[in-house]
Amino acid sequence: MPQQSYHGYAMTNFYEVDPRFGSLEAYLTLAKEAQKRGIKLIMDQVANHCGLNHWWMKDLPFSNWVNYQDRFTSGQPIINSNHRRTTNQDLYASRYDQERMNQGWFVKEMPDLNQRNPFLANYLIQNSIWWIEMLQLGGIRQDTYPYPDKVFMQQWAGAIMREYPNFSIVGEEWSYNPLLIAYWQQGQNNNDGYSSNLTHSMDFALQKAIQDGLTNEESWGTGLIEIYEAIANDFAYADPNRLLAFLDNHDMDRAFTQYKEQPKLLEMALATLLVLPRVPQIYYGTEILMENTATPHDHGRIRTDFPGGWKGDSINAFNGHGLKQTQLEMQTTLAKLLHYRKGSQAIQKGNMIHFAPHDGIYLLYRNYKGESVVLILNKNKKETTLDLKRFDELKLQGKALWNVMNQTKIVWKDTLQLNQSGAYLFSTMKNNQ
Repeated sequence: MPQQSYHGYAMTNFYEVDPRFGSLEAYLTLAKEAQKRGIKLIMDQVANHCGLNHWWMKDLPFSNWVNYQDRFTSGQPIINSNHRRTTNQDLYASRYDQERMNQGWFVKEMPDLNQRNPFLANYLIQNSIWWIEMLQLGGIRQDTYPYPDKVFMQQWAGAIMREYPNFSIVGEEWSYNPLLIAYWQQGQNNNDGYSSNLTHSMDFALQKAIQDGLTNEESWGTGLIEIYEAIANDFAYADPNRLLAFLDNHDMDRAFTQYKEQPKLLEMALATLLVLPRVPQIYYGTEILMENTATPHDHGRIRTDFPGGWKGDSINAFNGHGLKQTQLEMQTTLAKLLHYRKGSQAIQKGNMIHFAPHDGIYLLYRNYKGESVVLILNKNKKETTLDLKRFDELKLQGKALWNVMNQTKIVWKDTLQLNQSGAYLFSTMKNNQ
């Protein structure tokens, strides 16, 4: 592809590796070496479209292999998707809008595949299973999930889960509306009876709420209350614990840029992400404060190579060579958060209680079989005394808790001194013991 190929979604062969990355043999080696280290590979796939230079576009095998094929073969302008993803759920959607959404091409360089053709549908299902078996994949991230034919997507996910019952599939529904996100998750009681077979949905709504909640000024309707209300929407989901939560990804500004290059804000966001009842996803380089502040929305900067291991790299984030102090500190902070979460049954399995934010402070609580975890988000820049009586229902009075980040001990009594803004993470388990 001469253009629109940098992202990998304009495939010209579903069974070959992009030569810019190497060969299939190299991919197999990566998979085997990952397995030795207990690492599973997740493959990013797209069932909605291919690249205009795919070999079959020169000799299409059926008259309806791609959507609007008659316009393509006759040289007429292509009809693009209207991107109105709500038509998948809308009780009142017109057929016109639904067809434009699901059958329109994403862009003119990416032919929209017609999954209503049973031969194409079978091809895509078999291709996904082939990759799973070939590489022993641990999961698939399915791009642009609402764009293909949704009946096909139900069949696609169902075929994979029947073959691999313990497999994981996450679908991208880039929406800030939790109702749209919830629609695609398996187990959701949808009005139209649709059952997706999709194990995980991407929680864009929470991503935006955390960003807005930490960067917006505190008022009745803005600030920490935006995180609180987003989490309160969990009643809409079949299983909030299986939502994929994240701060950023390869399609949006890097987290450090989103949080105005303020390490404290990013630390608060990471602590929130890793305490909530979600499956967390962390984009590479967040731990060393990679950013794209000078060029917002620049995908080249957003997807910059991780420094270290590449020829000519003056910085090596694997051993810390050349990193600034702030970068090293964030590496350490995130490592501590991840290490604690890995050993915390309260975070992985526990119930949750949160208290409506008040005076720039928001408290979240997780508990499981005697282990209690308390996260306090404090946006006050001056020293603040937190009255703990409001949290009596947590039954922490008189108990010893340890600060996860520095292992200092506190006793939960009447008040707690918060010396500065930031995230305060406490646990009744010292060092997860």
